[in-house]
Parts: sequence; structure tokens; C-alpha cells
Amino acid sequence: MKIGDTVRFLNSIGGGRVTRIDDKKSLVYVEDEDGFEVPALMREVVVIQNVSETTNIPKKDFGSKNEEVQAKPMPVYTEPQPEPEPIVETPEGDTLNAVLAFFPVDIKQLQTTSYECYLVNDSNYFLFYNFVIGAKDARKSVANGRIEPNTQELIARVSKDDLNDWEHLQAQIIAFKEGKAYSRQSVIDAHIRLNTVKFYKLHSFAENEYFDEPSLLVDLIAEKEKQTLAEVSPEEIKKALYTKEEKPRQRPRVVKKEQPEGKNVIEVDLHISQLVDSTAGMNNADMLQLQLDKFHAVLDENRNKKGQKIVFIHGKGEGVLRKEIEKQLKTKYKHYYFQDASFREYGFGATMVTIK
Repeated sequence: MKIGDTVRFLNSIGGGRVTRIDDKKSLVYVEDEDGFEVPALMREVVVIQNVSETTNIPKKDFGSKNEEVQAKPMPVYTEPQPEPEPIVETPEGDTLNAVLAFFPVDIKQLQTTSYECYLVNDSNYFLFYNFVIGAKDARKSVANGRIEPNTQELIARVSKDDLNDWEHLQAQIIAFKEGKAYSRQSVIDAHIRLNTVKFYKLHSFAENEYFDEPSLLVDLIAEKEKQTLAEVSPEEIKKALYTKEEKPRQRPRVVKKEQPEGKNVIEVDLHISQLVDSTAGMNNADMLQLQLDKFHAVLDENRNKKGQKIVFIHGKGEGVLRKEIEKQLKTKYKHYYFQDASFREYGFGATMVTIK
């Protein structure tokens, strides 16, 4: 594909002439018949080959005056239909993760530049999405549609004049899989308060695992969790503080198990019910810190045992504890080897660490 080619859109009506190509973001810019330039992913357009308007018809030897002359029919051009790309799933992709990424068009002119907004679907689910900006009677949908698993998509361009409208952002997302069974995922309906002042500060745009260029990220799952905590009433908190749990005391489960190779594997159950008798008076941050403290303590206790395998059972849930454990393993314990534990024994809810 090159500038000047005539193309048509695969997933919508229309097409035009290619005016620009952005190989870095796999985008082409197509000028339609009205002179508007439309961005599209390279894999969502197809080049139209010119078909000759004339066909050479060989001369026929007429045997008699009554013999009818028949011209060969013009060949009919049929556009090739691209084969759908297979959906690639990742081991960690069954934990729903969706992020908004904002890029300044000109990072050297943050006081005047506009921004490009990308939706990152970092999961094995298809997502129906709808993003609404504004407050009260001035609300409007700025982006809606469907995004495939483990893909990134440009969903909006935000001018400097429109930036204030994005201060009140509502994210609505439904996750599903096509043609296969999957675990139920909660519908996301989060009201996000964007701090638009950050868009004018250079340090707000940082390097990240999704893009090569610095961007400002908004974690939609984390925003949903913060909103859920904010909706808990003071009466419910008071009731939880003064309610005595009748569950018997359970200690952290640490079990050594013989494996076929003769190696001892330590199992550590990080479920909060295994670490404390009662969670009364504890918020989510307190419980997460307690689980991470146990994680660090076990690794420190076994740091001199080379080859020791430790399985941390964190459960599937919303994936917050799992992400924190992986973050620690990639930074503080990056010389250790880790992987998903046996699916047959633990499902998606455990990580195995090997001491190096």
C-alpha cells in the first residue's frame, strides 16, 4: 500500500485515496469524495485494482450472412474477501483489563496542542464500549463500538477547547467472548473525574508497557473499583466494624508437597481469610498490604534455597493482587523465575516462583 492508492473500507461503506501512511501506528489516512481525511487501520482497508474498461474480442470467421455475432462478456471483477484474523489469547488475558491512553499531538506545545485518545483492550474479551462526556444536560457520546481482544484502537481526538468537557467522563463496557464459554465479567459503568491540569504537565506523560511513546494512562478497572468503594455508606462501614465474625481462626496455609522430580514445592494461600480472623476495620488497601507482606516474608525466608519452587495462591477475583505480585517479581525479584502454576490444580488463581 502506498500514497495515491485507491482503497475501500472493509468494515464500513466508503473509501477513497490514500494521502498519508503512519507505519508506527499502522494507520492510513484516506481522503473521501467530499475531501475529508479519514484515519483507518491498515488491516481494515483493501487496495482496489483498476480493471481495464476494454476487452480485446478476437475476430470471428463468418460462415454465412445468417450467422449471429456474439461478443464475449466483459470479465466481472470480484474483490477478494480477506480471511478473518484468528483471535490470539494470552495466559493473563482472562483478567479483564482496559485502559485509556492520551497522546499529545505535539508534546513540545502542551499549552495549545490537541490529543489523541486510544482504548487499549489488554484482555481476551471482546468489548462493547461507550464513552460519554459532559455533565447533566450537556452530555454526549464521543466514542462507541466494539474492540477485539488484545488490541488498541484510536477512538477520539480531543482539541484543547474540548478538553474541559472530558473532566466528567463516563465509561460503559461489556465484556464477552465469541463462540466459547467464559467466566462472567461485571459490567463496567464508571464515572471518572479526569484531572485536566495533568494534560498541561510534561511529567504526566510517561513510558508504559503499551506504547513506544509517552502517554497519560487511565486504568478503567481501577476507576471502577474506586467508585465501588466510594458507594459504601457510612452505616455499612459502622455495621462491619461492630459485627463479630463467627468464623473459626485459620492460619496461613503453608504446605510442602512432593513432586515427581523429587523437588519440594511450598504452597502459600494468600486469601485474606487465611491470614486474619476478621477483616473488621480494614479497607481494601489494608488487606492488599497484608497479603503482600506475607508474599515478601515467604520469599525472604527462602531466598537462599536455590531451585526452591513456591506456589502463591492468590485467586482470580478482579486480579489486583495478582498484578501487584507480578509487579514485585518484575522489579524487586527480577532474578527469580515465575510462571502460572498448574492449571489442573489451581486454575487461573496461582503463580509459581522458582528461587534462582
